[in-house]
Amino acid sequence: MTEAINIRIEHSFTSISPASWSRLAGASKGQAGAPYNPFVSHAYLSALEESGSATAETGWLGQHLLIEEADGSLRGGLACYIKSHSQGEYVFDHGWADAFERAGGRYYPKLQCSIPFTPATGPRLLAAEGCDQQMVRTALAAGLKELTRRHHLSSAHVTFVPGDEIATLEQAGFLHRVDQQFHFFNEGYGSHGDFIGTLASRKRKALKKERRAAVENGITIDWLTGRDLTEEIWDQFFAFYMDTGGRKWGRPYLTRAFYSLIGERMADDILLVMAKRGGRYVAGAINFIGGDALYGRHWGCIEDHPFLHFEICYHQAIDYAIAKGLKRVEAGAQGEHKLARGYMPVTTHSAHFISHPGLARAVADYLERERRDVEETGEFLAEHGPFRKGEHQDN
Repeated sequence: MTEAINIRIEHSFTSISPASWSRLAGASKGQAGAPYNPFVSHAYLSALEESGSATAETGWLGQHLLIEEADGSLRGGLACYIKSHSQGEYVFDHGWADAFERAGGRYYPKLQCSIPFTPATGPRLLAAEGCDQQMVRTALAAGLKELTRRHHLSSAHVTFVPGDEIATLEQAGFLHRVDQQFHFFNEGYGSHGDFIGTLASRKRKALKKERRAAVENGITIDWLTGRDLTEEIWDQFFAFYMDTGGRKWGRPYLTRAFYSLIGERMADDILLVMAKRGGRYVAGAINFIGGDALYGRHWGCIEDHPFLHFEICYHQAIDYAIAKGLKRVEAGAQGEHKLARGYMPVTTHSAHFISHPGLARAVADYLERERRDVEETGEFLAEHGPFRKGEHQDN
């Protein structure tokens, strides 16, 4: 890569070439570098915008940073949005906003660098293969700060960042924040029986009982992917999403058009786990298939059955990961209830640039205390996992 580079802003992924974006590490299949992450693919990001899910009208104004060489070839990219709220992020800064505004500041708008509505770790400072990737990442971090200043924004937030990108952001003046999720790690299991054989006896019996109870009302489970994902299937799944999402969040974030677009553009990267009773589907969960991981996103139902949520979202995901040789399952945000089902605590990372010096000092103090709490909680939970002593390694 030459020194003559250009940093520019695009407001929509429709203005970014899919072929150019796919050359960035992690954004497409078959690359020699980072494992494929479906959430940073052009197909996923453009579907969020084109479907009306993540747009200026919903509080997500695209400000995507691109780094190009003098000849116009894309060398780096970062999905960014100017936001007027903190919804759909899963790294919570409402307390910061409230405190700053009580002190007379203006927290919104802010700059959010994330995948909308998607609490999954993945590459953020994207760099093309074959170039000086560290130089690109450093330039993107500097570009974020400049964009924040240029638009007189309170802050810039890069969330669900891989650990290897945190150092670059800290060197640029970002504050490091940690949180916790629960992931299943496939330790080379040949079958689900191999996995549950590593659990403590009491936990193993409880899981077997739970799985039997989940399907005892005549429920069967289907895995749907690729050509299975018809418009009729999406209609049914969207009904589940709207019913459960409406009760849980008030207004679900994703539109019906989003599902049609991802079904058209990335059907082979999607796994729907669907529960059928009496000849019709009554519940389902959507997962995305990465290069080495299965990512659980959300579920919904139109009938309530004991333990069906756990079966569809957690147990079936483990079954699929073992069957396909995937290294792990990331089952979304929060949820200590996942621990008993074989999902272990994992630290997640985010980085935050705060423009106002006083707010930055207050946030830095808070984050130092929060990191200690997260570390202590993670150690405690890991000690109380479901595995027999010595069976499960720390990840």
